[in-house]
Amino acid sequence: MSSLIIVESPTKARTIARFLGKGYQLESSFGHVRDLPKSDLGVDVSNNFEPKYVIPLKARKVISKLKALAPKSDRVILATDEDREGEAIAWHLAQALGLNPAGLSTAKAKRPKAERIVFHEITKKAVEQALENPREIDMDKVDAQQARRVLDRIVGYKLSPFLWKKITKKLSAGRVQSVAVRLIVDRENEIRNFKSQEYWTIIALLKSAAGEAETGLIEAALIQIGDKVLDKLEITAKKQVDRIVADLEKARYQVVKMEQKETKRNPPPPFTTSTLQQAAAARLRFSARKTMFLAQQLYESGHITYMRTDSVNLAAEAVMAAKKWLEKNLGSNYAGQAPRYFKTKTKSAQEAHEAIRPTDVGATPEKLKLIAEQKKLYQLIWQRFVACQMPQARISTTVVDILASNPQLTVDYLLRASGQQLVFDGYLKIWPQQFGEKLLPKLKEKEKLALEAVKADQHFTEPPPRYTEASLVKALEQYGIGRPSTYAPIISVIQDRDYVRKEQGQFQPTTMGELVNKMLVEHFPVVVDVNFTAGLENDLDEIAAGRKEWQETVRLFYEPFAANLAKKYQEVSKQKVEKPKQEMTKELCPQCSQPLVIRSSRYGRFLACSAFPKCHFTKKLGREEGNTKSTGVKCSQCGAGELVERFTRRGHRRFWGCSHYPKCNYATWESPKSGS
Repeated sequence: MSSLIIVESPTKARTIARFLGKGYQLESSFGHVRDLPKSDLGVDVSNNFEPKYVIPLKARKVISKLKALAPKSDRVILATDEDREGEAIAWHLAQALGLNPAGLSTAKAKRPKAERIVFHEITKKAVEQALENPREIDMDKVDAQQARRVLDRIVGYKLSPFLWKKITKKLSAGRVQSVAVRLIVDRENEIRNFKSQEYWTIIALLKSAAGEAETGLIEAALIQIGDKVLDKLEITAKKQVDRIVADLEKARYQVVKMEQKETKRNPPPPFTTSTLQQAAAARLRFSARKTMFLAQQLYESGHITYMRTDSVNLAAEAVMAAKKWLEKNLGSNYAGQAPRYFKTKTKSAQEAHEAIRPTDVGATPEKLKLIAEQKKLYQLIWQRFVACQMPQARISTTVVDILASNPQLTVDYLLRASGQQLVFDGYLKIWPQQFGEKLLPKLKEKEKLALEAVKADQHFTEPPPRYTEASLVKALEQYGIGRPSTYAPIISVIQDRDYVRKEQGQFQPTTMGELVNKMLVEHFPVVVDVNFTAGLENDLDEIAAGRKEWQETVRLFYEPFAANLAKKYQEVSKQKVEKPKQEMTKELCPQCSQPLVIRSSRYGRFLACSAFPKCHFTKKLGREEGNTKSTGVKCSQCGAGELVERFTRRGHRRFWGCSHYPKCNYATWESPKSGS
């Protein structure tokens, strides 16, 4: 008896082949084997949105090979991934190979029967169990994927030509990507419209009145004046600050309250697709695309479970294995709270997948032969899984309230100092996080303290930060835009289209991105509406669950969309697109001696010759280059440098600093040209 098993990738095929004996032939489809044509819409909108699938040129050779193998096999087993995309690939394979996807016998159907198997991990046990329990292709999942594909095609192929006509050629719109661009543009507008507010914090540096050197200084922050509890923006004027500082310098200090308690910090849950992308971006500086590429390699090599999931569910066998590993390697103190299970909170969680975890907890990162970047990601996944089964971290926290008073003062002041100390590291032993121990000296209630100094620091409120890869993925998940398999493609596409650019790890909209977003928001608000897009995602979930018909979902979107599109072709006039201004520099091109200008691309800003296209010279722009503009005003602190315009690390707030930084750290928030 011979069995033909078809998977998506050669790596996956090789991994499975290691587990199975003779009688099994592993082949790869190399991804999708059928899709909508590139040359036209490929959807018959007048015939219940019937898709017109074709076999792409690159897949024809593979299909010919599989067509020849299928009739010679006793079993044709479709082992594509377990999500909707994988289910759709299995269905398309069955269609392209002339298989019977409904599970009817070969005698009745007169064509080979297609058996569908799925597994969360590529291990010998998981594959053998799947082979023992084949099922039919889940047409509800297939229909959900078809609905997504058709909706995306309608928006892309109908709305993009409108943008070509009304703005400029080579533009494109996407059902989900355009919403992601809107999030970034809206955040940029928040930053532009933000009005910074000045506020001050006041800290008293105190020590034990006994003057014991080992007690160290106590930093106590002002929290209350008289009966008034202060909020963050309570102290806003320099005159107010000077008055408070003067009072505190005259005051006598005494401990009036002490509180010590132990707090517990819970370990984080195991990874989902979203949280893996966020952690890899924050800890490893990996893009979402890179994270998923590496995770795919780890999965197909059999090292981790399936990497597209929004579930934190864990198999009982896996958590018990983690408990045994902890007992053996770290001791019972670190294994006492295992096994621990987590509940998925995400409303959109659809399939009953597992979280992302190592397939074998005993395969520590040091034991596996992986390339450097694979190892970094695997270590992150392994640590997170092990940590989620470990005890809470225990932290001792001390809070001391200190009264500042004096018969000469009209009001009393209350200050607060706090300290913390790690009592038991728990999961932090495996999953390190920032934790700064801050110890307070031993104090007693009613103890008198001596003042060393009073510090008053000026601050300014800052606008919300621009989106990073991690925060954008988090926002997409929170708003219900897209699904685990789409986060990385969304972020890649909006950069490829040059609608947004990443500057120092943060997304900023381009001029064209803002223009296209403005057009869509004004004339197609439903297409870029966050709630509407999230609602469509829920409709797709309902289709996958068999509770909605996919054609009806598409129809409810298409009819008002098509009517509005026809109307807007008549109403909207062509937009004037201004060429982006070039920033001139004083630097000359080393090839032709013409001035160099600062230009932008999807990869960031760079220096280029102003004589382009005659001269093609370009040069990378240093971190400080292009971020400074000279004022011609000498630095009043060192007298050697001159003041140049700079921006804070986040790029939200402008200031003027000495060109000789870091030798001279003079800076001012006010422009020296204004004379203030």
